[in-house]
Amino acid sequence: MKKKLATALAGGAALMLALSGCGDDNSEELNAWAKKVCDGVQPQAQRIQDANASIQEESSDKAPPKDVKETDSKAFQEMSDAYREIGSVIDRAGPPAVENGEKKQKDAVKELNSIADSYADLKKQVDELKTDDQAEFADGLKDVGTQLQKLSGSGSDALKRLEEGEVGEAMRGQASCKAGTDGDASPDA
Repeated sequence: MKKKLATALAGGAALMLALSGCGDDNSEELNAWAKKVCDGVQPQAQRIQDANASIQEESSDKAPPKDVKETDSKAFQEMSDAYREIGSVIDRAGPPAVENGEKKQKDAVKELNSIADSYADLKKQVDELKTDDQAEFADGLKDVGTQLQKLSGSGSDALKRLEEGEVGEAMRGQASCKAGTDGDASPDA
């Protein structure tokens, strides 16, 4: 069960990495916007990867429930904070200079904040789990895993729309966005 939780987390972290790739664009304004976004997103991508790694490290079936609970709770909080900050980065960058840029930006920010809220809810669920009964804890963790799988399997539509066309090309031309693609995570994970 813990390995499924870690696998689902990898898919959730990959959602944030949908803002990366490689290419270039001629629009100076769009490139400046993409640089602002990519430079702000990269540290948050690292936070998400680090949180995911901490859960995977603690996913051993032999790990005490108290340790798993503490690690998962902290990781979910980190992920929540990171997604919220990514939304703030995109919000502060303003709309990209493309057709429907303002709508794409607002939709992406709304989606990222929703993802942040969902991770905060997962943290609350984990915090409420009792660790004195291994079987009860495992059942509770299974419920958290189910919620996590739903979260990791949805919610990337606005980000994909944001990075379409010229915006995606400009973002893929930024070194800080390219850095996010060096790992094994992908939007399809």
